[in-house]
Amino acid sequence: MQKIPLTARGAQLLKEELAHLKSVVRPEVIAAIAEARSHGDLSENAEYEAAKERQAFIEGRIAECENKLSRAHVINPAEIHAEGKVVFGATVVLEDCDSEERFTYQIVGEDEADIKLGKISIGSPLARGMIGKEEGDIAEVTAPGGVREYEIIEVMYV
Repeated sequence: MQKIPLTARGAQLLKEELAHLKSVVRPEVIAAIAEARSHGDLSENAEYEAAKERQAFIEGRIAECENKLSRAHVINPAEIHAEGKVVFGATVVLEDCDSEERFTYQIVGEDEADIKLGKISIGSPLARGMIGKEEGDIAEVTAPGGVREYEIIEVMYV
């Protein structure tokens, strides 16, 4: 069974989502199905069909969250001792070698990724290009427009 890397914050968010799905959303869906069922003929009841589809989606997401949590390898970036190397959980300040624009990203698990919050997936081309590099190294990233180069300015474990 393959482990799934998650930051401590990502694991907490997944646990919160699971609890919400089980304690709030699932009962709402069950109530919606009961309500739709009370309207009579189920063969032509669009409300009932929609509620059953929502139930299937919610049950699938619950199973997915439980599976991910059971396979989670939780990593606390503050406890990493990678001696300045870019690793999972690290926060990296980059500078685009062409435009000299600076970016700050944290490398996180797939479920945690949110570019607006500066969190990129470990599986993204940018993260893969940075892994194992140190401050001052150049990370080459193959993008749709060609190869881009980024200088690693700072590596933090926060």
